[in-house]
Amino acid sequence: MKNFVAIDFETANFTKSSICSIGIVIVKNGEIVDNFYSLVRPTPNYYNEVCSGVNGMCYNDTCGERDFPDVWVEAQRKIHEYFPYMEDGEVPFVAHHKAFDENCLKAAFAAYDIAYPDYEFECTLIKSREVWPEGHHNLDIIAGYCGYDLTNHHHALADAEACAWIAREIL
Repeated sequence: MKNFVAIDFETANFTKSSICSIGIVIVKNGEIVDNFYSLVRPTPNYYNEVCSGVNGMCYNDTCGERDFPDVWVEAQRKIHEYFPYMEDGEVPFVAHHKAFDENCLKAAFAAYDIAYPDYEFECTLIKSREVWPEGHHNLDIIAGYCGYDLTNHHHALADAEACAWIAREIL
């Protein structure tokens, strides 16, 4: 896979639409060419201790940030800079555990009553289990197998970059 967008979301609580940060890494012709990161005011706008414990964020970090639709428009603009002739959904997204990230994206679109363009998602977690059937398949472990040192795990941009490294190696 030569052209794709690695994507990662962090959430404020267990509601999938509660995206509080988004990280995107754009890969064109097999090379990382750009990235995008933004905090997001989650919907619903509250944090639970478990999610805050994982991603280190709390209400005060995002209460003044933009809502998802405004951030998504900016992210799409960035993607279209590199893939101007492709419609939404034609450039595949790649996530490590696509079930989580894809469902977050769908939930955010639904929460704001936005038509979802059926984005194609590939999963580096599923593929890593095929490539390395033994052991754990956490993002940081698999990224290490692919030569990426994920030192800022659960920061959306760092996780998206780790995913991009993995995808370039095994997809």
